[in-house]
Amino acid sequence: MKTVLYKNTTISYTDSGEGTTIVLLHGFLENKKMWHDYAVFFSEIYRIITIDLLGHGESECLGYVHEMEENARAVNAVLENLKIEKAIILGHSMGGYVGLAFAELYPEKLQKLVLLNSTSKEDSAEKKINRTRAIKAVKQNYASFVSMAIANLFSENNREHLANEIEKVKKEALKTPLQGIVASLEGMKIRKDRENILKQNLFPVLLVLGKKDPVLNYDENKSQIKNTNVQLVSFDDGHMSQIENKEDLKKVLSDFFRY
Repeated sequence: MKTVLYKNTTISYTDSGEGTTIVLLHGFLENKKMWHDYAVFFSEIYRIITIDLLGHGESECLGYVHEMEENARAVNAVLENLKIEKAIILGHSMGGYVGLAFAELYPEKLQKLVLLNSTSKEDSAEKKINRTRAIKAVKQNYASFVSMAIANLFSENNREHLANEIEKVKKEALKTPLQGIVASLEGMKIRKDRENILKQNLFPVLLVLGKKDPVLNYDENKSQIKNTNVQLVSFDDGHMSQIENKEDLKKVLSDFFRY
Protein backbone atom coordinates (compact mmCIF):
# COMPACT_ATOMS: atom_id res chain seq x y z
CA MET A 1 0.00 0.00 0.00
CA LYS A 2 1.34 3.41 -0.99
CA THR A 3 0.23 6.44 0.98
CA VAL A 4 0.63 10.19 1.18
CA LEU A 5 -0.34 12.50 4.02
CA TYR A 6 -2.84 15.24 3.25
CA LYS A 7 -3.74 17.46 6.22
CA ASN A 8 -2.41 14.72 8.53
CA THR A 9 -4.82 12.29 6.86
CA THR A 10 -3.60 9.12 5.14
CA ILE A 11 -4.52 8.86 1.45
CA SER A 12 -3.99 5.43 -0.06
CA TYR A 13 -3.16 4.84 -3.73
CA THR A 14 -1.58 2.45 -6.26
CA ASP A 15 0.91 3.33 -8.98
CA SER A 16 1.68 1.00 -11.90
CA GLY A 17 2.96 1.17 -15.46
CA GLU A 18 4.73 3.90 -17.40
CA GLY A 19 3.74 6.59 -19.87
CA THR A 20 0.91 9.12 -19.86
CA THR A 21 -0.63 9.23 -16.38
CA ILE A 22 -4.25 8.17 -15.96
CA VAL A 23 -5.90 8.65 -12.55
CA LEU A 24 -8.87 6.39 -11.79
CA LEU A 25 -11.30 7.69 -9.17
CA HIS A 26 -13.99 5.38 -7.76
CA GLY A 27 -17.55 6.28 -6.80
CA PHE A 28 -19.48 6.45 -3.54
CA LEU A 29 -19.20 3.23 -1.44
CA GLU A 30 -16.46 1.94 -3.75
CA ASN A 31 -12.68 1.96 -3.43
CA LYS A 32 -9.59 1.67 -5.62
CA LYS A 33 -9.97 -2.13 -5.88
CA MET A 34 -12.89 -1.42 -8.22
CA TRP A 35 -10.30 -0.59 -10.90
CA HIS A 36 -8.10 -3.70 -10.61
CA ASP A 37 -8.91 -5.15 -14.05
CA TYR A 38 -8.64 -1.73 -15.70
CA ALA A 39 -5.33 -0.98 -13.98
CA VAL A 40 -3.88 -4.30 -15.18
CA PHE A 41 -5.21 -3.74 -18.71
CA PHE A 42 -4.14 -0.11 -19.16
CA SER A 43 -0.83 -0.22 -17.26
CA GLU A 44 0.67 -2.07 -20.24
CA ILE A 45 0.63 1.27 -22.09
CA TYR A 46 0.02 3.97 -19.46
CA ARG A 47 0.95 4.91 -15.92
CA ILE A 48 -2.14 4.12 -13.85
CA ILE A 49 -2.82 5.74 -10.48
CA THR A 50 -5.83 4.55 -8.44
CA ILE A 51 -6.74 6.53 -5.32
CA ASP A 52 -9.01 5.83 -2.37
CA LEU A 53 -11.08 8.98 -1.86
CA LEU A 54 -11.58 10.36 1.66
CA GLY A 55 -13.29 7.92 4.02
CA HIS A 56 -13.20 5.08 1.48
CA GLY A 57 -10.97 2.03 1.15
CA GLU A 58 -7.73 2.58 3.03
CA SER A 59 -7.93 6.39 3.07
CA GLU A 60 -8.88 8.02 6.35
CA CYS A 61 -11.78 10.35 7.05
CA LEU A 62 -11.17 14.08 7.26
CA GLY A 63 -13.89 15.72 9.33
CA TYR A 64 -17.64 15.33 8.99
CA VAL A 65 -18.11 16.69 5.48
CA HIS A 66 -15.98 15.44 2.59
CA GLU A 67 -16.38 18.23 0.06
CA MET A 68 -15.56 17.41 -3.55
CA GLU A 69 -12.92 20.17 -3.46
CA GLU A 70 -11.27 18.54 -0.44
CA ASN A 71 -11.13 15.23 -2.29
CA ALA A 72 -9.68 17.01 -5.33
CA ARG A 73 -6.93 18.54 -3.19
CA ALA A 74 -6.17 15.09 -1.78
CA VAL A 75 -5.86 13.77 -5.34
CA ASN A 76 -3.53 16.66 -6.13
CA ALA A 77 -1.44 15.79 -3.06
CA VAL A 78 -0.87 12.31 -4.51
CA LEU A 79 0.13 13.75 -7.91
CA GLU A 80 2.47 16.30 -6.32
CA ASN A 81 4.07 13.59 -4.19
CA LEU A 82 4.72 11.60 -7.38
CA LYS A 83 5.88 14.75 -9.22
CA ILE A 84 3.21 14.28 -11.91
CA GLU A 85 2.50 17.58 -13.65
CA LYS A 86 -0.35 16.55 -15.96
CA ALA A 87 -2.80 13.65 -16.02
CA ILE A 88 -5.96 12.22 -17.52
CA ILE A 89 -8.65 11.76 -14.86
CA LEU A 90 -11.43 9.21 -15.06
CA GLY A 91 -14.06 9.49 -12.33
CA HIS A 92 -16.97 7.15 -11.74
CA SER A 93 -20.08 8.82 -10.27
CA MET A 94 -18.80 10.64 -7.13
CA GLY A 95 -15.31 10.27 -8.59
CA GLY A 96 -16.55 12.33 -11.54
CA TYR A 97 -17.68 15.07 -9.15
CA VAL A 98 -14.15 15.04 -7.72
CA GLY A 99 -12.70 15.12 -11.23
CA LEU A 100 -14.76 18.23 -12.02
CA ALA A 101 -13.66 19.90 -8.79
CA PHE A 102 -10.06 19.07 -9.75
CA ALA A 103 -10.68 20.61 -13.19
CA GLU A 104 -11.86 23.81 -11.55
CA LEU A 105 -8.95 23.98 -9.08
CA TYR A 106 -6.13 22.75 -11.34
CA PRO A 107 -7.16 23.12 -15.01
CA GLU A 108 -3.53 23.29 -16.11
CA LYS A 109 -2.91 19.81 -14.68
CA LEU A 110 -5.72 18.10 -16.57
CA GLN A 111 -5.03 16.52 -19.94
CA LYS A 112 -8.42 14.87 -20.47
CA LEU A 113 -11.47 14.10 -18.31
CA VAL A 114 -13.80 11.10 -18.34
CA LEU A 115 -17.12 11.37 -16.49
CA LEU A 116 -18.31 7.80 -16.08
CA ASN A 117 -21.97 7.57 -15.01
CA SER A 118 -21.55 11.02 -13.54
CA THR A 119 -22.84 14.57 -13.97
CA SER A 120 -21.67 18.15 -13.84
CA LYS A 121 -25.08 19.21 -12.49
CA GLU A 122 -25.56 19.92 -8.79
CA ASP A 123 -28.10 17.94 -6.77
CA SER A 124 -31.70 18.95 -7.35
CA ALA A 125 -33.76 19.99 -4.32
CA GLU A 126 -35.34 16.52 -4.32
CA LYS A 127 -31.95 14.81 -4.51
CA LYS A 128 -30.69 16.88 -1.56
CA ILE A 129 -33.66 15.72 0.50
CA ASN A 130 -32.89 12.14 -0.50
CA ARG A 131 -29.26 12.56 0.61
CA THR A 132 -30.50 13.69 4.05
CA ARG A 133 -32.80 10.66 4.18
CA ALA A 134 -29.89 8.41 3.21
CA ILE A 135 -27.79 9.80 6.07
CA LYS A 136 -30.59 8.97 8.49
CA ALA A 137 -31.07 5.51 6.97
CA VAL A 138 -27.38 4.52 7.12
CA LYS A 139 -27.19 5.62 10.75
CA GLN A 140 -30.20 3.46 11.58
CA ASN A 141 -29.23 0.33 9.65
CA TYR A 142 -25.77 0.45 8.11
CA ALA A 143 -25.64 -3.03 6.52
CA SER A 144 -29.14 -2.84 5.05
CA PHE A 145 -28.48 0.63 3.58
CA VAL A 146 -25.19 -0.41 1.95
CA SER A 147 -26.62 -3.64 0.53
CA MET A 148 -29.64 -1.91 -0.99
CA ALA A 149 -27.61 1.06 -2.25
CA ILE A 150 -25.24 -1.20 -4.21
CA ALA A 151 -27.98 -3.37 -5.74
CA ASN A 152 -29.80 -0.24 -6.89
CA LEU A 153 -26.81 0.90 -8.95
CA PHE A 154 -27.28 -1.88 -11.52
CA SER A 155 -30.01 -2.03 -14.14
CA GLU A 156 -32.75 -4.51 -13.21
CA ASN A 157 -32.01 -6.84 -16.12
CA ASN A 158 -28.39 -7.24 -14.92
CA ARG A 159 -29.00 -7.93 -11.24
CA GLU A 160 -29.45 -11.67 -11.67
CA HIS A 161 -26.65 -12.63 -14.05
CA LEU A 162 -24.21 -10.22 -12.37
CA ALA A 163 -25.11 -11.46 -8.87
CA ASN A 164 -21.53 -12.58 -8.10
CA GLU A 165 -20.05 -9.25 -9.17
CA ILE A 166 -22.68 -7.36 -7.17
CA GLU A 167 -21.80 -9.39 -4.07
CA LYS A 168 -18.12 -8.47 -4.52
CA VAL A 169 -19.02 -4.78 -4.73
CA LYS A 170 -21.21 -5.09 -1.62
CA LYS A 171 -18.39 -6.82 0.28
CA GLU A 172 -16.02 -3.94 -0.46
CA ALA A 173 -18.71 -1.33 0.25
CA LEU A 174 -19.29 -2.79 3.71
CA LYS A 175 -15.68 -1.89 4.57
CA THR A 176 -16.55 1.81 4.22
CA PRO A 177 -16.79 3.40 7.69
CA LEU A 178 -20.03 5.07 8.71
CA GLN A 179 -18.27 8.42 9.04
CA GLY A 180 -16.93 8.09 5.49
CA ILE A 181 -20.42 7.37 4.13
CA VAL A 182 -22.08 10.25 5.98
CA ALA A 183 -19.29 12.73 5.17
CA SER A 184 -19.48 11.82 1.47
CA LEU A 185 -23.27 12.15 1.36
CA GLU A 186 -22.94 15.58 2.99
CA GLY A 187 -20.23 16.54 0.49
CA MET A 188 -22.23 15.44 -2.54
CA LYS A 189 -25.31 17.24 -1.25
CA ILE A 190 -23.54 20.63 -1.17
CA ARG A 191 -21.44 20.28 -4.30
CA LYS A 192 -21.47 23.09 -6.88
CA ASP A 193 -22.95 22.97 -10.34
CA ARG A 194 -20.01 22.70 -12.76
CA GLU A 195 -21.72 22.62 -16.16
CA ASN A 196 -19.57 25.64 -17.10
CA ILE A 197 -16.48 23.39 -17.17
CA LEU A 198 -18.01 21.33 -19.97
CA LYS A 199 -18.62 24.51 -21.98
CA GLN A 200 -15.12 25.96 -21.54
CA ASN A 201 -13.47 23.42 -23.86
CA LEU A 202 -10.14 23.57 -22.01
CA PHE A 203 -9.47 19.84 -22.52
CA PRO A 204 -11.23 16.87 -24.16
CA VAL A 205 -14.12 15.45 -22.10
CA LEU A 206 -15.85 12.09 -22.49
CA LEU A 207 -19.24 11.47 -20.86
CA VAL A 208 -20.35 7.84 -20.48
CA LEU A 209 -23.99 7.26 -19.50
CA GLY A 210 -26.26 4.27 -18.97
CA LYS A 211 -29.70 4.51 -20.58
CA LYS A 212 -31.21 2.49 -17.73
CA ASP A 213 -29.23 4.17 -14.95
CA PRO A 214 -31.40 3.99 -11.81
CA VAL A 215 -29.44 6.85 -10.18
CA LEU A 216 -28.92 9.41 -12.97
CA ASN A 217 -31.73 10.18 -15.40
CA TYR A 218 -30.32 9.56 -18.87
CA ASP A 219 -32.16 12.28 -20.84
CA GLU A 220 -31.63 14.89 -18.14
CA ASN A 221 -27.90 14.22 -17.99
CA LYS A 222 -27.53 14.10 -21.75
CA SER A 223 -28.82 17.67 -21.78
CA GLN A 224 -25.74 18.94 -19.90
CA ILE A 225 -23.56 18.53 -23.01
CA LYS A 226 -25.82 20.48 -25.38
CA ASN A 227 -23.75 23.08 -27.27
CA THR A 228 -20.47 21.62 -25.98
CA ASN A 229 -17.68 19.57 -27.57
CA VAL A 230 -18.11 16.78 -25.01
CA GLN A 231 -18.06 13.31 -26.54
CA LEU A 232 -20.99 11.10 -25.43
CA VAL A 233 -21.02 7.31 -25.27
CA SER A 234 -24.24 5.61 -24.15
CA PHE A 235 -24.72 2.03 -22.99
CA ASP A 236 -28.05 0.24 -22.57
CA ASP A 237 -27.46 -0.60 -18.91
CA GLY A 238 -27.20 0.98 -15.45
CA HIS A 239 -24.93 3.08 -13.24
CA MET A 240 -22.03 0.60 -13.15
CA SER A 241 -20.72 0.68 -16.71
CA GLN A 242 -17.26 -0.43 -15.53
CA ILE A 243 -18.88 -3.77 -14.59
CA GLU A 244 -22.03 -3.95 -16.72
CA ASN A 245 -20.22 -3.00 -19.94
CA LYS A 246 -16.62 -3.87 -19.08
CA GLU A 247 -15.19 -4.94 -22.45
CA ASP A 248 -17.05 -2.28 -24.46
CA LEU A 249 -15.94 0.38 -21.98
CA LYS A 250 -12.30 -0.70 -22.24
CA LYS A 251 -12.47 -0.19 -26.00
CA VAL A 252 -14.17 3.22 -25.66
CA LEU A 253 -11.56 4.35 -23.12
CA SER A 254 -8.67 3.02 -25.21
CA ASP A 255 -9.81 5.15 -28.13
CA PHE A 256 -10.34 8.25 -25.99
CA PHE A 257 -6.98 7.93 -24.21
CA ARG A 258 -5.14 7.39 -27.51
CA TYR A 259 -6.48 10.34 -29.53
